[in-house]
Amino acid sequence: MAKPAILIVDDEPEVLRAIARDIRKHYGESYRVLRASSGREGLDALTELKQRGEPVALVLSDQRMPKMEGTQFLAESRALYPDAKRALLTAYADTNAAIDSINQSQVDYYLLKPWDPPEDRLYPVIDDLLGDWRASYRPGYGGLRIVGHRWSAQTHALKDFLASNQVPYEFLDVDNSAQAVELIDANPEAAGKLPLVLLPGGKKLVRPETSTLANEIGMKTVAGSEFYDLAIVGAGPAGLAAAVYGASEGLKTVLIERHAPGGQAGTSSLIENYLGFPAGLSGGDLARRAVTQASRFGVEILSPTEVNSLVVDGPYKRLKLTNGKEIASHALMLSMGVSWQQLPCEGAGKLAGRGLFYGAAKTEAVGCKGKEIYIVGAGNSAGQAAMFFAEHASKVVMLVRGESMAAKMSNYLVERIEAHPSIDVLVNTEIAGCHGETNLEALTLRNRRSGESIRVETSYVFVFIGAVPHTDWLGECIARDRHGFILTGPALKDAALKQWPLRREPFLLECSVPGVFAAGDVRSQSIKRVASAVGEGSVSVAFIHRHLAEL
Repeated sequence: MAKPAILIVDDEPEVLRAIARDIRKHYGESYRVLRASSGREGLDALTELKQRGEPVALVLSDQRMPKMEGTQFLAESRALYPDAKRALLTAYADTNAAIDSINQSQVDYYLLKPWDPPEDRLYPVIDDLLGDWRASYRPGYGGLRIVGHRWSAQTHALKDFLASNQVPYEFLDVDNSAQAVELIDANPEAAGKLPLVLLPGGKKLVRPETSTLANEIGMKTVAGSEFYDLAIVGAGPAGLAAAVYGASEGLKTVLIERHAPGGQAGTSSLIENYLGFPAGLSGGDLARRAVTQASRFGVEILSPTEVNSLVVDGPYKRLKLTNGKEIASHALMLSMGVSWQQLPCEGAGKLAGRGLFYGAAKTEAVGCKGKEIYIVGAGNSAGQAAMFFAEHASKVVMLVRGESMAAKMSNYLVERIEAHPSIDVLVNTEIAGCHGETNLEALTLRNRRSGESIRVETSYVFVFIGAVPHTDWLGECIARDRHGFILTGPALKDAALKQWPLRREPFLLECSVPGVFAAGDVRSQSIKRVASAVGEGSVSVAFIHRHLAEL
């Protein structure tokens, strides 16, 4: 397969030669560097590449060009290569145009002229963009394949697990793929027991558990040691931040995640208000960067691995894992996050994973093409999902129980949704019933004010309501509020501190047991924002050091 292309567009020959020279010098071994002298010529080049089936990693365009400005060219290039990264090359005087292009044309970044020295002002930006593109690039699958039914909950679980862990795979639907039928005929042991997973080395797994699949593809699920300075349960933004700061400051750290690093935030299609990323970044990109950073500092990451109980033994915290192993530590961070609440209506249970999905479930985007879909919720996660699926579905309908989205959703996202021609919002509306035999076929919608109900046909609904913390396994060991969220610091009441053994009061993020801390969405009264979770995870390490000093 041809090397991925980097296309550079500029109408000034000297500038075009100069930047092509600098980029070819640094990236020429891994990428083909192509040039175009106008927006029209650039689109023609992309069209030809598309027809030949060749990949494009980055499109870099000057802003001021006759007939077609860079912002217009980049917006039109997106239709040909939606996954390619797009950057604008502009003068300082055109900074406002560059920012507008980020907001309106979904340009990923802008670079200012002159870019000398490229080692400081060009290559770091391009490295970042190409790194993000590489993380999701699938150069013709030839590796892991899943054969299954489109509306199978088990198949969806495997696809979601692999996608969340950014593991490339190819899905073959038995209802639409002749190759899938041939593979089942060649593997009769899988008949009636789908999904069938075919591994690159030739091994076959029939309806495997995610833990089994994880072991087969080389994911680490067993700890390399029995004791750590710091054990962290939950690899969402808070847990990843605590891991990075803890390990970078010399703590022997293990991070335990039951599904995939990134947590609920990792499923977000775009986080636009995270500091330092003017074009936003996806939850998957944030998780990948954080995992790389944690690994660089020596954090041992176990995923997927689940904890089923905690025993406090004096200054030691002992975690018992579902795989039968045990890990002990001096300090423990609880950052398990939350799950979306199950839809409380008739038919929802049997249709989960069969058209009714909790969270973004981006693996289902292909199936949504040309269809009308529904999203339940009024928070940022629901809003980002609506914007993402609007790129695939013909129409997205948001169902909001309250009077508006403004109470829970960031203003910039509310404005985007209200302006989007393919998104409708129904307020004071909830789902009263889900209908379908093998998969979702229709919904009953009820107006909470008038009580009137209507039936709408759809094959997809994505639910983002409520928040259920993963704290049942803690038993009575750790004090929680009536909803199951963990109490910390000043939120701890006298009753929760009856067994507190120290003279000092609990630290700000410390639980009812000394040396056990909580951060992120699982903590009672936390701010449900990614930046807040990262901040809590980072700050907690200062208190962890103070606790360890007491020992």
